[in-house]
Amino acid sequence: MKQKFLYSFICLFIFLNTFSQELANFRRAVIVSPEIGEKTVTFRISAPQAKLVRLSGSWMKSNDSSTNMSKDSVGVWSVSVPKPSPELYTYNFNVDGLTSNDVNNVFLQRDGTRYLSVLLVPGDLTANYFEANQHGNLRKVWYNSPTIGKDRRMYVYTPYGYETSTESYPVLYLLHGGGGDEDAWSTMGRACQILDNLIEKKLAVPMICVMPNGNPGQQAAKTSMLEETAFDYRDTKTANLYITSIVKDIIPYVEKNFRAISKPDSRAVAGLSMGGGHTLSVTNEFPGTFSYICPLSIGFRENQADIDTKLQGVKKAGYKLYWFGCGSEDFLWEMAKTMDAALTKNGLQHTFYVTPGGHTWANWRVYLNTFGQLLFK
Repeated sequence: MKQKFLYSFICLFIFLNTFSQELANFRRAVIVSPEIGEKTVTFRISAPQAKLVRLSGSWMKSNDSSTNMSKDSVGVWSVSVPKPSPELYTYNFNVDGLTSNDVNNVFLQRDGTRYLSVLLVPGDLTANYFEANQHGNLRKVWYNSPTIGKDRRMYVYTPYGYETSTESYPVLYLLHGGGGDEDAWSTMGRACQILDNLIEKKLAVPMICVMPNGNPGQQAAKTSMLEETAFDYRDTKTANLYITSIVKDIIPYVEKNFRAISKPDSRAVAGLSMGGGHTLSVTNEFPGTFSYICPLSIGFRENQADIDTKLQGVKKAGYKLYWFGCGSEDFLWEMAKTMDAALTKNGLQHTFYVTPGGHTWANWRVYLNTFGQLLFK
């Protein structure tokens, strides 16, 4: 009996010792990346067999810039870099010539067909990019579009308290740029977080935000793996297909299925780049539909046909806010200045919001955070 007890005790001791060693190894294997410190950010990746690992980040001066990482005794590569200024950045590793995301970082964003690791540096600029205390909801909504001839998907944000209230809300129609889809503003643009924070801080009016897919040939984002249809944007029969669907299909669906206020003074439209072009087109072709007009990083070409006539139509229909932003280093900067001059020439009161930088999400997030405080007031 004593021998059996001694044998059982020895087995238990061996098991507990082995388990504690495995647990210790597990704890040592946990890798924190990125680790944001007071003055530096440290990145880490386990690659014991690698010969060379480099870090590339969007905060670096050139897209070709990268920095070498160092390997420790267990094969974990790391590098500490000066903490960039507050902003949302993307980065990756290059492991012996193979580009890799940070497997230890769950914060990813999708840019078209690419998934990118994200570094979000806290500060005044990015305060509204983090989660608020009071969260709205984001829905993936399928609707029928007779104009385009297919069922399509859009994202619809409803503010905190929408489900428990009985009131109706104004609506912001927020349009993405080229290469994007209905997911772009909520992922890269941090639209839900920005609106949540602005509304919670009582800097913005509670609103619904509709984010459609601006590619008429798509039913939904490419990740849905659905068949696409080719449309020639140069064909006059289909040139305004998408903007027509906004007015004829999307707005009626939203105002029927959500507690949306059905009048122009409670509708805003904003968009970046291609979506900025859609913003200009939908307001020029359907004046009076939206009382708040916010095109971003877009403009008019010199001597653009019929532009004065179109703008006079917008002026006659009336609006409450015409606000547009552009970076001074944007490749469309000259077109933005041309638009500013055309609006002035035609007597349309407006705000031309100029920021440093170029055609980037860093600017578009700032613009939403800025004009979002001006809507429906």
